[in-house]
This record gives sequence, C-alpha cells and structure tokens, in this order.
Amino acid sequence: MLEALLQAIRQLEQARVVVLAGQGKAFCGGADVNELKSLDATNAGRFVERIHEVCAAFRALPIPVVAHLHGAVIGAGLEIAAACDLRIAEEGTRFSMPEVRLGIPSVVEAALLPRLMGQGRAAWLVLTGDAIDARRAYEWGLVEEIGGRAELEALVARLAVNDGPALKMQKQLLQLWEEAPLSQSIAASVEQFAAAYARKK
Repeated sequence: MLEALLQAIRQLEQARVVVLAGQGKAFCGGADVNELKSLDATNAGRFVERIHEVCAAFRALPIPVVAHLHGAVIGAGLEIAAACDLRIAEEGTRFSMPEVRLGIPSVVEAALLPRLMGQGRAAWLVLTGDAIDARRAYEWGLVEEIGGRAELEALVARLAVNDGPALKMQKQLLQLWEEAPLSQSIAASVEQFAAAYARKK
C-alpha cells in the first residue's frame, strides 16, 4: 500500500490542492501488527524508510496537502498526517503513537510532532502511547480544525483560489522555517519575495 501511495503521489503535481483521506472506519490504523512482528534487524530499517518516502513525497509536492482525518489515526498513519500541510479531524477521531507498547520507538516523521504540538505534548504521545481525541488534538495544535465534509470543502475552496506559484513558494518557506536558523529563514524569505515580483513582469 505504501508503494502504491507513493506512485499515486507522483501523479499529483499538476493539481491545485490534494486531499488525503481514508475510507471505512479509520483514516489509517498504522502498520500491520503481523508485519511488524515479522521484521528483524535486517529489514526493519527499510520498512520505516518506505513510510518516510511517502511522507517526504507529500512534503515535496509543490501544492497544499490537506489530511481529512476520521476514526483512528495511529502510528505511521499519524506520521503521514503530520507530513501534510493542514489537518481537519472529524469528531470522534482518535490519535495515538503506541509503538513503545510494542517494544519499538516512534521514528521517521514522528520527528515532525514536536514542531506541530510542542516538545512536551509530543513527548506525551510517544512516551505514554495513550490516545487523544480530536478536541485535545485541536487544543494541542496537532490539527487545525475539527469538522466534516463541509469544513473540508470550504478549506479546499480557499486554498484553490490562491495563486499557485505563490503557494508553492510559501510551502517551501514553511518547510525551511521548520529547520533553518532564523537568519537563513529571513534571507530566503527576502529572496522569494523578490522572485515573486520578478515573476509578475
């Protein structure tokens, strides 16, 4: 499924906005427990690298990616949601990172969680393995809105009317701001601002 998702992502660059949603009872229940049990020191690294490749592909898309979350958002499913640009959760959605209960750490894009929620709240999720509901996820900054299809459609409409090249620049800057020192972030912002005006000529 990860490989199929990765292939699908590569076909999306010409869209205006991407919505990632699950079907059935959950957005994503995480990795298959039986598959996790089959891993060993020789293949475990490659397994999580595939999760990272999917997350990195969503982050690399030059367009906004919105996760519409419902049901369970667990483990790798939460990492994929964290790699999206914006998140809307339906009432009743539950979020958890239960890897420590399985004898493994949360890894790869779990590293985005402190940036989204703060260090302490991310630590709560990954150290306890406890689930939080949509309301707490909203209060903690893990999701930007609680709502269903109407709220999703309104957000997509707001994003779709914006200038495509400007959105691409802004997404690149947001990701730079996560990792770069402040001085580098500001310098890059000035360059992008000037580039936006150069594009208008």
